[in-house]
Amino acid sequence: MTGRPIRRLTEGTINQIAAGEVVERPASAVKELVENALDAGSGKIVVTVADGGTSLILVEDDGEGMDAASLLLAIERHATSKLPIAANGHDDLTHIATMGFRGEALPSIGAIARLSVTSRTITSDAHVIRVDGGRLSKPAPAAYLSPGQHGTRVEVQDLFFATPARLKFMKSARAESLAVIDVVKRLAMARPDVAFTLIDDGKTVLSLAAESALFDGKLRRLARVLGRDFADNAAPIDATREGVRLSGFAGLPTYHRATAQMQFLFVNNRPVRDRMLLGAVRGAYADYLVRGRHPAMALFLECDPAFVDVNVHPAKTEVRFRDAGLVRGLIVGALKAALHNEAHRASSTVASAAMAAFRSPGAVQQGMSFAPPANARPFVSSGLAEEARTFYRPLDGAREYNALSEPHELDHDHERVHEPAGHHDHGSGVEHEHAAPAMGVARGQVHNTYIVAQTHDGMMLVDQHAAHERIVYERMKDAVAAGGIARQPLLVPEVVELEEAGAERIMARRKDLAAFGLVVDDFGGSAVLVRETPAILGDLDIKSLLRDIADELGESDTAHTLKERLDHVLATMACHGSVRAGRKLGADEMNALLRDMEGTPHTGQCNHGRPTYVELKLADIERLFGRR
Repeated sequence: MTGRPIRRLTEGTINQIAAGEVVERPASAVKELVENALDAGSGKIVVTVADGGTSLILVEDDGEGMDAASLLLAIERHATSKLPIAANGHDDLTHIATMGFRGEALPSIGAIARLSVTSRTITSDAHVIRVDGGRLSKPAPAAYLSPGQHGTRVEVQDLFFATPARLKFMKSARAESLAVIDVVKRLAMARPDVAFTLIDDGKTVLSLAAESALFDGKLRRLARVLGRDFADNAAPIDATREGVRLSGFAGLPTYHRATAQMQFLFVNNRPVRDRMLLGAVRGAYADYLVRGRHPAMALFLECDPAFVDVNVHPAKTEVRFRDAGLVRGLIVGALKAALHNEAHRASSTVASAAMAAFRSPGAVQQGMSFAPPANARPFVSSGLAEEARTFYRPLDGAREYNALSEPHELDHDHERVHEPAGHHDHGSGVEHEHAAPAMGVARGQVHNTYIVAQTHDGMMLVDQHAAHERIVYERMKDAVAAGGIARQPLLVPEVVELEEAGAERIMARRKDLAAFGLVVDDFGGSAVLVRETPAILGDLDIKSLLRDIADELGESDTAHTLKERLDHVLATMACHGSVRAGRKLGADEMNALLRDMEGTPHTGQCNHGRPTYVELKLADIERLFGRR
């Protein structure tokens, strides 16, 4: 206690304190005003800002509008038309179906800025009301809206002029503008059925026509906001569980970002930021992305308003679900199902990047010509089958289609393969037909690392290590699910010296590692004795493997579930057991790898999220050489 008597705060101070909670920065004011416009049933919203919104925010809509009496109530605190009345006569906070409902936005803005609201309904004349730093003027007739029009025009000038201390905490005008753009984009993604225009310092930075609220309309709106690449590299999602529906689009694992800024969640069309989403996404993509990379996605959750509490944050950017476990399970399950359906698909940006890399800097696309180097020699087949090795063999159940010692010819018109004479079942000159394999037929190996395959309409360039890593990983997961990975005892158990902390981590997980086929014992101090290794991995560098597993267990923070941590360990083991870059493969080995890629899920990317192959269509190749 200060010794001063307790007293009530003045109305102006109350409003300014409320403004501090609701209007943190110009983007916060834009969010509140656009949400009001959406709740008014608007089909078109135009937002204009200047100096990042500090000097001007103007939001115009064609919603249902307000008459003079409603205008006067709208700028009073806790006056709203957006809350239903319960059966007991009280306001019902359990069935909120609108964007705004607190009744604080306009009075809070009016307490710290120069606010004017002009509005007109279909049946009433236009009126304007002004609030200048908390000082209210009575509604007055206005002529800004022509006869027959209806809607609302909210103009905010000199934001925070009444609380100048807040201006010291504002970022640069550019930073504030970017925050406004982000807010409008999120609201535009949530409501594709509404047209949005955003004008920043006289320049139109966003102009979106209204789209259908159905699936295709959402994708078109997302493509306009997030870019065409997102639409081209996103998998559709539509799943329902116990009355909760999840729809939207999730980016392919090979289409990822350094941050989670391109992950969007909308709950009943309300943009929210939710930590649970980040955790669910991490769990769903755990098998496909290296740590530190984040997929892009836009997810729309629809549920009974009573299932979600949107009243847990003053800015309504966070929500609380009645059954968070159900929602997390729905998100993880739907994402995994979508990724499974796109198991062999790699992002189109991989091919685009390859095309850009092939093009020489400054090359003219029209009428270009390429001259070979002076010392260039014609390409000669390397005779790939002359040293066929047994390191790589087809997996059980893989489609058997192996290359022979001579190249195959793919018939582009009939999508069949002609084998050389002498290899036909019915004698020389007889065609043996196969469906053209999706990953093509191996034509050669580049630097003993990349397999070049010809498809019926182009070519594939395959990273042999990344592709085999995914195949081995999927086999190991299947084996673990079936009861454990087969082991091979070491003739002489191997002692591996680790750091003391690393040895402790290994021994703490010895039972889990045994299920993975890796049997270890404590050898005293910081040493670990390895007795058995996974049979599927064959010969490997045991010391290097154990050190990597110890590091993996150490880097997995507490935010990861045990399953996620162990999945990372399994991926590390698969990496060590995969055919290495720099290993020469025979034609039969290369084609066996291609066939196994076709029969294994998620082979579009390795366990670390890198693409396993680049596909170039014949048209792309022809463009490289100026034929198109």
